[in-house]
Amino acid sequence: APVDSIGCERLANVNASQADFEWQCLVAAMLSSQTRDQATAEAMAALEAAKVNSVQRICSASVGKVAKLIKAVGFFNVKAKTLREAARICKKDYKGRIPNTLEGLMKLPGIGPKMAHLIMHSAFDRQEGICVDTHVHRIANQLKWVRSKTPEETRMRLEELLPRREWADINVLLVGLGQMQQQASLDLISQALRLRGRVDALRLLRKIGVPLRAGQHDQLDKMAAGNKDVQRLLR
Repeated sequence: APVDSIGCERLANVNASQADFEWQCLVAAMLSSQTRDQATAEAMAALEAAKVNSVQRICSASVGKVAKLIKAVGFFNVKAKTLREAARICKKDYKGRIPNTLEGLMKLPGIGPKMAHLIMHSAFDRQEGICVDTHVHRIANQLKWVRSKTPEETRMRLEELLPRREWADINVLLVGLGQMQQQASLDLISQALRLRGRVDALRLLRKIGVPLRAGQHDQLDKMAAGNKDVQRLLR
């Protein structure tokens, strides 16, 4: 899944100074909102190539220039303004660094609980909570792990349910599953069919909304021909 290689927590330049690395983690998180990882990676690469990749350089660039560099992401004009305002606050109030607490991060424009938890983990390697996006929220409810109406409520329920050592992995796991469901559902079915517990894997896929239909996938059709449990899963 895209999150495994170009998730926003993997896009900051590890060779940058610590201050710039932390800022780039924040930028990647902000750009990722309502945007595919592929587009976020493209925008981050453009900022890096133009050397508009630090608090000072964002402050010095015009909104128009920033918007042009990040045009691959959704709502790039709004995000350009938000980034410059966040950079201005970091320069003025935090000596050019980003806040290192959840509370401080959420005082910056455009950053809510989900993004703050993501930045805390990617920038500071501190897992203070689970980052819950739309994939995590939807799948956790579909699997009946939680019953919640909002991502923030899902976060609180999951943190009650899961041991702290699992918090970092559950986001990547469910985000990756959701991405594959949306972008490569046939590949997801192929992976399920290679597992020893393939019938259980197919049941899980159907439970989260992956369509299973006759004539959709050759291997699935062959398996269904001799397996009544699989036949019942096909719509």
